Amino acid sequence: MSGAPDWRAVALATKGFMPADEGDALHAAALDAGVRLPGAPWLEVGSYCGRSTVWLGAAARERGTVVFAVDHHRGSEENQAGWEHHDPEVVDLRVGRMDTLPFFRAAVHDAGLEDHVVGVIGRSPVVAAHWATPLAFVFIDGGHGEEPARADYAGWTPHVAIGGSLAIHDVFPDPNDGGRPPYEQIFVPALESGRFRLESATGSLRVLRRVD
Repeated sequence: MSGAPDWRAVALATKGFMPADEGDALHAAALDAGVRLPGAPWLEVGSYCGRSTVWLGAAARERGTVVFAVDHHRGSEENQAGWEHHDPEVVDLRVGRMDTLPFFRAAVHDAGLEDHVVGVIGRSPVVAAHWATPLAFVFIDGGHGEEPARADYAGWTPHVAIGGSLAIHDVFPDPNDGGRPPYEQIFVPALESGRFRLESATGSLRVLRRVD
């Protein structure tokens, strides 16, 4: 379409922690899930400023579906002041707390994806407790502490439809490479459950398929 936004350029210009090769792999995995389970929605846990959301939204548009982007937009533990990944530019000075929602909305708008991305503003366990729709693709990149990761696994993996995909970010089998909770509380339990098998690995991104 002439004049359409360059969604990938928007993704790369958006604040976030997903490298381009992992974003491209996420996009490809979502496209594949959209072929296997056409029409079923997708869901992302942990959108931050919308960097990964744009990759997913572009794939959702191509497959004729939508991605629900779940985030409270107050930042995870590692994003707070005094922590390694804190960015003072995303702090709302009026209330003295992080607020990434305006950045998220700008990214989705600038990528031309507002018809295919539905922002869900709330805490992941609360939303998961009221969710009932089977999902073709779930991407977990929420809080990286032990309890948030455990809650995301418990709350969202049951909603992945059989034949659907579960993608997990920041999976580091070697503790020298990064934090452990996404690996120990999501990736390993998913494999050991027998409900998922590993499909691909790109950097710290793991994509699994639900088989049972």
